[in-house]
Amino acid sequence: MTGAGEQDPSGTSSPAAAVPAAPVPAAARPARVRVTAPSPSARERSRRLAAAGPRDAAEQTEAGEVFIRSLIRSQLRLAVVVAGGFLLILLGFPVLLSVAPAVGAIPVFGIPFSWLLLGLGIYPVIGLSAWLYIRSAARNEDTYRDLSEER
Repeated sequence: MTGAGEQDPSGTSSPAAAVPAAPVPAAARPARVRVTAPSPSARERSRRLAAAGPRDAAEQTEAGEVFIRSLIRSQLRLAVVVAGGFLLILLGFPVLLSVAPAVGAIPVFGIPFSWLLLGLGIYPVIGLSAWLYIRSAARNEDTYRDLSEER
């Protein structure tokens, strides 16, 4: 008879050799570290913010507080307008299909137009809304930055 890990006379290892090694205790294993690199847009944004100067200086004066309130109001107004426009378009699709059911029945490549409109037509609307919001929000922030630097 052969022991664990020994080969028998035929040259094959015995079944006892298939025993797995003892697990390494958790304290002996090194801690996992997640390494990430900032995206190029994040680097650009951090450079812009660093070049803009200290934010606390704008908040310490009465004019700075007015500028900040103005920025917050303009960003809120922008968010409400973009969300409202998106919801109107989103709700307009089913209203169009219920008012004119013949439009929804038209086959396009064998798929009803209503399915294409609701399934694929919404993604360009989402992308356009996001693009408009980001562009307008950046313009609002640039205006705030210009005004706070001029004081």
